[in-house]
This record gives sequence, C-alpha cells and structure tokens, in this order.
Amino acid sequence: MKKDILSLSLSDLQDEIVALGEQKFRARQIFDWLHVKRAVAFSEMSNLSEQLRQKLTKYFCIKRLNIQKKLVSEYDYTVKYLYGLDSDLSGDKIETVLMRYRQDGGRDFRHSICISTQAGCKMKCAFCASGAYGFTRNLEPSEMLLQLYETERDRRTDESEITDVGSLVLMGIGEPLDNFDNVVRFLNLLSDKNGRNMSLRHVSLSTCGLADKIDRLAELKLGLTLSVSLHAADDETRSRIMPVNNTFGIERIMSSCRNYFEKTGRRISFEYALIGGLNDSPKDADNLSNLIKPLGAHVNLIPINPSHTQAYPKSRNTNAFYERLASSGINVTVRRTLGADINAACGQLRAAVGSTP
Repeated sequence: MKKDILSLSLSDLQDEIVALGEQKFRARQIFDWLHVKRAVAFSEMSNLSEQLRQKLTKYFCIKRLNIQKKLVSEYDYTVKYLYGLDSDLSGDKIETVLMRYRQDGGRDFRHSICISTQAGCKMKCAFCASGAYGFTRNLEPSEMLLQLYETERDRRTDESEITDVGSLVLMGIGEPLDNFDNVVRFLNLLSDKNGRNMSLRHVSLSTCGLADKIDRLAELKLGLTLSVSLHAADDETRSRIMPVNNTFGIERIMSSCRNYFEKTGRRISFEYALIGGLNDSPKDADNLSNLIKPLGAHVNLIPINPSHTQAYPKSRNTNAFYERLASSGINVTVRRTLGADINAACGQLRAAVGSTP
C-alpha cells in the first residue's frame, strides 16, 4: 500500500527520501510543493528529476477530498461542504464549514473554518447529529489538512478575492481528543513554518471532556485554545445528555481544565447549548457561574439547533441566562447563528443525505 505523503511531517519525509537514496534537501522541496504550492500530483513538481517523481509515484500517494455537496447560505455566506473521503470504500462522508466575519467592523472579511476529525462519532451526545450514523473511523492528518486545502482551493475558484483562512476550529464531526495522535500530527503539520504556517493561537479544539486526553494535551503546550462542551453544571443533567459524563464527571473535567490553564496559561472556553426546560433556569446559570468563576473562563452560549435524531426544544431564556452570567462577572457571549438555512450545525448535512451514497 502506498504511503500517505500529506500525513508525513517534514522530519519523517526527510527520512523517507533518504531511504530512497535521494538527498535530504529534496524533502523540503517536496514539502513545499505539497503544503505551499498545493500540488495534487507528483508530475507537477517541476524542480524534481523525472526519476525521483517516478519513485514518489511508486511509493506514495497524494490524497484528495471530493466535494459531494456544497451549500452556500443566502444570509451570511457561510459555506458548508460535504466531502467524500478519497478511496474510502465505506462511502462515508465528512463535513467542513467555512465562515466569514467582518474584520473589526470594517469592510474586510476574515475567514474561519470548522473541520471534522472523525468519520462519525462515538460520544452519542443526545442533542448532536454528528453521531447519527455511528462511528466509522478516525481521520488521518492529511484528511484534516485537506479540509482546509480543498476548501481554499474551491473558494479561490469561485471567488478570486477570497483571502486565506485565518483561523481554524476542530469542532465538526467527531471528538478530536478521541483521535489524539492524528490530531496532534495534524496540528504540527498545520503550524509548520515550512508549510501552511498557521499559528496555533488561531486554532480552537473542542472536546466533550475526555479528561485524560486534556491532561496529555496540557503537557504539549501547543498554544491552542481549549473549548470544553459542558452543557450542564451538574452531573445528573449532564449525564442525561452526554454519556461521556459517566466516565469523566464534572469534578474530574474541571480538575483537568485547571491543570490545562496552569500548564499553558491559555484561557479555556466552555460551550453551553441552551435546551429549553433542561439547563436554562436561573439556578443553572448560578451553578455554571460558581463552577467556572475560579478559572476566569469564557462561556459561549449556543442556541440549540434542531437535530435529525432528537427533538430538544430551543430555550426562550437565552437573554436572561446571558444577563445572569454577565452580572456575576462571567465573560460570556452568545454564538452567532451562521448558516441556519443550510444545516450548518455539526452532522446535520451528513445526517440529511445519509452516510453512504
């Protein structure tokens, strides 16, 4: 089987190239072709000898993602992609969302991308459509990276004025920390100064609370923002909607969050989806405030999206919940609803069309 060259770090690629009997510096040229020039075939690498290009073709492959469906919001220009995985016999698909925002209230836009880390999800959070068809497999580093590369390539074709994506969120289909090693390899590729060179300070990783992996991530001190999907401030409520809480309860998660903050100095963000009658009362707001206030953390309130798998009611108390948190000194925002007309929430498009062709 050919090796997935886009998943190789520069150091690993250097080892591979030397093993082929070539000079080490060739690896940097190839890395540049892959991650800067975005070559999709070895035949494009014009400063390599024909002999080397034949070797690369023999032993390596350059993966691609295939656009199965693309939806563009009429309201805010959010773009949602349903990508087919290259040479994946399962026929499974993943989702990527490109969002654009006004830059500091001016005329210019900035772009952010939300990527998937798994095909499907094991976590079975009750209000989320990501796991509607179960879990298929982990994504490789190249398949995470390609969600950015293919999206930028497509948008340059559609809109010549588009700027490069400036920030990235690992909050699409899948639990990033359940695919820990591949995600870390992806982050190292993304931030490599010889490649895409995106600062990890512009990257946010969202987790449902795999506390042991949060501890591992803290040791790496990557500089990214950790976003914890909390959604309830007591174990009874959280366990009803998030089965992972039966393994890592709130006290354990908060301990790992404190450790992460102490090790990295990076403020943590807590995601909180407001569900009518379940977690949106004044008492819930007070419990949440008391829980996170010692961390000086940020809370992102999320108006819940209708799911194809569960019918949870939207809260009518968003403003009151926000005000109660803010009045207690919590840094809180309400997430903008982007792409509502195109099923832009995680897993909705995949669930709507099915996981297979």
